[in-house]
Amino acid sequence: MSKKTPDTFLLDDTVYQTTLNRKFAARKRWEPPEPRKVRAHIPGLILRVHVAVGQKVEAGTPLLILEAMKMQNDVRAQAGGAVGTIHVKEGDLVAKGQLMVEIV
Repeated sequence: MSKKTPDTFLLDDTVYQTTLNRKFAARKRWEPPEPRKVRAHIPGLILRVHVAVGQKVEAGTPLLILEAMKMQNDVRAQAGGAVGTIHVKEGDLVAKGQLMVEIV
């Protein structure tokens, strides 16, 4: 059984007391998206890399194809710029959240 610890929070000028378990307290905190860092949203296999380091891209430019659950997902740039670093190559297996391409 998880040990619970009391915590308080403020909502609409009212203070509430609640009990949080350790699993909730240890959760990964939300981070704002970084459009210049392209991460895998699902685990899969890199089938094709469409870009090279230094190549200029615009938002919407196809960067690579990620195969997951027998479906080919076209991963596109969310921001314009130049391809800075490509962290994957064709045939690589990627985990959810893994950094694949950086745009500078």
